[in-house]
Amino acid sequence: MSEKIFVTGIDTEIGKTIVSAILVEALEADYWKPIQSGDLHYSDTMKVKELVSNSNSRFFEESYRLKTPASPHYSALLDGIEISMDGIHAPQTSNLLVIEGAGGLMVPINEGGDMILDVVKKTATKVVLVSKNYLGSINHTLSAFEVLKSRGIEIDLLVFNGESNEATEKIIIDVAKPGAVVRIPLLEEVSSQQVRELSINHKKQLTNEFS
Repeated sequence: MSEKIFVTGIDTEIGKTIVSAILVEALEADYWKPIQSGDLHYSDTMKVKELVSNSNSRFFEESYRLKTPASPHYSALLDGIEISMDGIHAPQTSNLLVIEGAGGLMVPINEGGDMILDVVKKTATKVVLVSKNYLGSINHTLSAFEVLKSRGIEIDLLVFNGESNEATEKIIIDVAKPGAVVRIPLLEEVSSQQVRELSINHKKQLTNEFS
């Protein structure tokens, strides 16, 4: 069975899409985002497709496309629909599949109590957590580890995205003990060339981890 690699983050706007693009390029994997809230004219699927250079990756349609850039449960309410876990199924592919979440783990997707965490549990065989250095990021990162652990889910790869802070990263690694760690430098503007270069730099590690 091919791995289904779920990319989640400790907050919104944390770099999940960039990390997803690097994974897709390095592994020549397929890509799927179950829920897109807002930016339908330039969705995360479109962004990743634009950043990926290889010709083997496939990009699957979202299960839910919502008009408002908000928490999925609220965006769906405004659209007059309800997101159901029964409506979320990973696409059939024999290739590795990178799945990008919406927001963080505890983001609600409906008013019935389902969250992105439940989507991870249903669809993923591997989990990548994206962290970023800011005041409070230690707490947010370690909390994400604990939330996943409470559901019996391990984090296979921790990605530190952006400006590095050795003290912050050290305490997170010492306490959480992630399966593996990757560091992505601060990128002012993201291009397909940068994604390709980073994918080459990390290809061996990512291939060993997920293939």
